[in-house]
Amino acid sequence: AQAEEAQAVQAEKDAQAAYELYVKDTNDSVTAKRDSITNKSDTKAKKEGALQETKKDHNNIMVELEELSNENADLHKACDFTVKNFDIRQTARDEEVEALRQAKAVLSGAKFDSALIQKSSVFMGARK
Repeated sequence: AQAEEAQAVQAEKDAQAAYELYVKDTNDSVTAKRDSITNKSDTKAKKEGALQETKKDHNNIMVELEELSNENADLHKACDFTVKNFDIRQTARDEEVEALRQAKAVLSGAKFDSALIQKSSVFMGARK
């Protein structure tokens, strides 16, 4: 009977030691999981902050792109106007240069035929 009692006491000690080891392992696991949750929560908060900054930067870039697109459209209109009217402006400038040459020649004492003077007079009259 004493042997059985000793065996039962030893079994109880072994069970108690196993239980204590189990509780220690469980507590360590809970602590590790709690730390992991804390770390992951911190990481999540940082990533959400970075996401907000990225969204704000994206919105700013989209506004800037829209402004640049509008400026591009305005420049395109101005360029189209210049290209469209280039020949007209070049002809008018050539006529103006020729009129200035004739005026300079007249002031220098040169004489011109009447057809050329008439053309010049018409041009100069249109400018007034």
